[in-house]
Amino acid sequence: MSAVSQDIKNIAYDIRPATSDDWPGIWAVMEPVIREGETFTWDRDTDEESARAKWMKEAPGQAFVAVRTEDGTVQGTGEFHANQAGGGSHVANAGYMVGAKYSGQGIARALCAYSLKEAKQAGFRSMQFNAVVESNVRAVWLWQSMGFRILATVPEAFNHPEIGYVGLHVMYREL
Repeated sequence: MSAVSQDIKNIAYDIRPATSDDWPGIWAVMEPVIREGETFTWDRDTDEESARAKWMKEAPGQAFVAVRTEDGTVQGTGEFHANQAGGGSHVANAGYMVGAKYSGQGIARALCAYSLKEAKQAGFRSMQFNAVVESNVRAVWLWQSMGFRILATVPEAFNHPEIGYVGLHVMYREL
């Protein structure tokens, strides 16, 4: 496990493994994303305890945070874990959330880059995203720019709260 320092738009931040002390900041980022229901397949009424149990990971997985160097404010968070057990455990799965006021600052890209490096060091051979919401075009573009390709799209697999049923992409890349 390592920390990575970034400087995007003159705002310095570090990406590092999450600790239990980070949870309040992680939840502050996660809760609005979950409640909005536009980009994650989580139940919109997921409570904090359930979210923590689902998000925080043990090795070989990892939960991590992007924290502002100046004051330790959590700006974004990510996690990776084995996509499947047994014979599929060499493929990682990951998710990322960035606070709305930090959107567009390169944090999601940095979180993904960190997870790719850390997942490879943890022994994973590839990474798969099981459910990238088709209408989340910024994320689809970003993941493609980082080497992920769309393997399939499950039609109408996600009920977006504003636009209705849209597809979910399965995306993949080797590490």
